[in-house]
Amino acid sequence: MLTLDIEKAAAGGRMLARHDGRVVLVAGAIPGERVVARLERTERDVAFAEVTEVLQPSADRRPVSGDARCGGNVFAHIEYARQLTLKGQIIQDAFRRIGKISLPDAPPVVGSPEQGYRMRARLHASGGRVGFFLEGTHNVCDVASTGQLLPETADWVAALSSGLTREQMRGLAAIEIAENITGRERACHLELHAGAEPREYAAVGEQLTGLSAQRADRPDVVRVSGTPVVTDSIQVDDDPSHALSLSRDARAFFQGNRFLVEPLVRRVAQLVPQGPVVDLYAGVGLFGLALAAAGRDSVTVVEGDPVAGADLERNAGAFGDRVNAVRRSVESYLASVRATDISSATVIVDPPRTGLSRDAVAHLIRLRPSRIVYISCDVATLARDTRPLNDALYGLSDLGGVDLFPNTAHVESVAVFTRWSAATRVSARRRVSEAAP
Repeated sequence: MLTLDIEKAAAGGRMLARHDGRVVLVAGAIPGERVVARLERTERDVAFAEVTEVLQPSADRRPVSGDARCGGNVFAHIEYARQLTLKGQIIQDAFRRIGKISLPDAPPVVGSPEQGYRMRARLHASGGRVGFFLEGTHNVCDVASTGQLLPETADWVAALSSGLTREQMRGLAAIEIAENITGRERACHLELHAGAEPREYAAVGEQLTGLSAQRADRPDVVRVSGTPVVTDSIQVDDDPSHALSLSRDARAFFQGNRFLVEPLVRRVAQLVPQGPVVDLYAGVGLFGLALAAAGRDSVTVVEGDPVAGADLERNAGAFGDRVNAVRRSVESYLASVRATDISSATVIVDPPRTGLSRDAVAHLIRLRPSRIVYISCDVATLARDTRPLNDALYGLSDLGGVDLFPNTAHVESVAVFTRWSAATRVSARRRVSEAAP
């Protein structure tokens, strides 16, 4: 048992303290508190601990019901306004430590309603129950306790758990749930163990827009009932005619917060000046097609995932020749284009949690687009990717956070990198040269 003074938030949801010169990452604390924490484990020079008693509580501490490890609600004990402040500080700290870039202030983070925000969820079946995995275990916990899903969605999950036979539950591995923003449409995809029969789950499709399933021992996806697709209308700006109709398969990636999807789209649209647009990791077309819906010409959208790529191609069809949908990997696409094809364009990147690959970064530096708008779901990989872009003389001209997952340690970031002019490049190189030993 350690008595610790909590210094600051760290990426991943724990708070940083020190004991006998060693960093201790503490679960369940708030910066400024003094706590008693139980040592859980040590890894090299870092120890991990969990709060057992709060000796000097923060004014921002609030009571929590349920287990914070369910749904990753590791910030649930912190008042929400303070959560946003901490997430901005986490972004600032990652840029300093990983990107070696000092930000004068922590970037602002846009907040969200804390309840019912999730319109995408992956649930697991185990021990006769369906729900989230309790963090760090394969034990299923109750989705309703997290408050992340709409109440009617949580009720549907509970009814599913109680309605499946023992044999059906043994055959079920996981469920992908996709809802539209309003919650009026819900589609699901079942991941089944080898030998399970998809048609035996037809009753699951009741009250759903559509249901699909796939067995672990077969490559084909079976449409069990309806059409497992949901559709949204997204208003890109204040012009009523600039609305994007976007449909997606239950298996396709999509931003998860129903309250912040439209504000996020509007923010990205504001950051993209007139001119050609290339949307990499375009998914089903959220950002690139939103710009096309706002009247932009010469939009290229690139997606290599087969499921999202099919949705992208279908959604892009509404815009005719103004949109070029490319279904191949980002690296393959970038390798195929010349600098003259892209140098005047704004490139939007919304990569997975692993960030940009080395090849993708190298190609972007070679092609030198005028602006890069980077939407990141992992601040550490964003900070990592910022370093080579900055070294290639792209200035970080805008940075902010978006809290797509309240009460969790996750924070989405939107960064803008602007290619420096020739004069600015010369000045920057002179400063680097003068600073060298």
